[in-house]
Amino acid sequence: MKNIILSLLIVLFLSSFVCGQKISSQEQIIVDYVDQHIPDAIQLLEQNVNIESPTENPSGVKAAGSMMMDEFRSIGMSVRWIDMPPEMKRGGHLWAETSGTKGKRVLLLGHLDTVLKGEKFRREGNTIYGTGTFDMKAGNIVIYYALKALQSAGALRDTKIIVLLTGDEEDTGLPETISRRDMFDAAKRSDLVLSFENGGDNIATVARRGYSDWQLEVTAKTGHSSGIFRESMGSGAIFETARILNQFYENLNHEKYLTFNPSIISGGTEVTATESSLTSIGKGNVVPAKVIVRGDLRFISEEQKAAAREKMKAIVAMNLPGTSATITFRDEMPAMAPTPANYELLKQLDNVSQDLGLGTIKPLDPGERGAGDISYISDLIPGLDGLGATGGNAHAKGEYIDVDTLPIQIKRAALLIYRLTR
Repeated sequence: MKNIILSLLIVLFLSSFVCGQKISSQEQIIVDYVDQHIPDAIQLLEQNVNIESPTENPSGVKAAGSMMMDEFRSIGMSVRWIDMPPEMKRGGHLWAETSGTKGKRVLLLGHLDTVLKGEKFRREGNTIYGTGTFDMKAGNIVIYYALKALQSAGALRDTKIIVLLTGDEEDTGLPETISRRDMFDAAKRSDLVLSFENGGDNIATVARRGYSDWQLEVTAKTGHSSGIFRESMGSGAIFETARILNQFYENLNHEKYLTFNPSIISGGTEVTATESSLTSIGKGNVVPAKVIVRGDLRFISEEQKAAAREKMKAIVAMNLPGTSATITFRDEMPAMAPTPANYELLKQLDNVSQDLGLGTIKPLDPGERGAGDISYISDLIPGLDGLGATGGNAHAKGEYIDVDTLPIQIKRAALLIYRLTR
């Protein structure tokens, strides 16, 4: 009998490790709080989603931010609103902070703005719909309820945490030296950053591609179309543009994580360009004099970006007869490179998830998502992204989140922050 009892105890002991249930009693208090307050979290999400806050609506962004400021203030954080210059036409940013000194200094990133507007909160079973649910108002709720769970367990008081919810992640205000000034300051005062953009099933983001804009301008001799290809006339602007784009495709299409997209093109005898449009006029019997092409370039590192730009410049310079071309580039968002320090944070998140019995966390392929705010500071401090709720249809009608992932992501975030700040 003693041997049987001893065997059972050994099996139970070992199974506790297999199942990953290694959380402390203090951590269990945090987890229990999350389970008990998911209805409250959903209610707060509903209120925030129903405040329309597209980037170009500064008052809506401020209203969404004001609601969240009240929440962060309620758990003892000092809060302030950071206004942007009026000419920038951006709503500003929310800053909330604890004043402790314990453990790692943690920066938590989110954003208040959305791309679209118009779809109110609605719930159908385990799915919540509404503009900004997935990208990324649910992520802001994950941040807040993770901290609220820590506060309920007395674990927030001695921490040094900064929360920064930007108001222009979807369309960054210019110049970035102003719109991202406070983010740079927060990064310099932090040891690491966790960003809560839309997440996925048991994955997190250790790298995000950056992007830049490019504009190609081609000019050529023009005249009667019967003269095209003659030495005196040349090939025309459209043939030269076709050559350039085809060689971009042939020479840049095989490098991992590098993509380029000619998104808008206009050509003819005349082309008129504005910030958001290209228009042209021409006739079928006239050799085209001008073409303008606009597009973007996406890359995993600054080195990859620089090398791609040099290849594009070299291709542009090899002009067909009677033509000339120039290409210009404009930086938008930098890349978040997959550094060893980022993978170390992923390992810590993975440990938390397994200790909670929620499975392993794998890195998301950087090719599966675009650029984001965290990229601006990824060269300053290590970080993870994609810690928000799981869902879909970001930047589109029918945007949604899976309700069941909300408590999962809040628990993971709360225990990760707890362990980092011990």
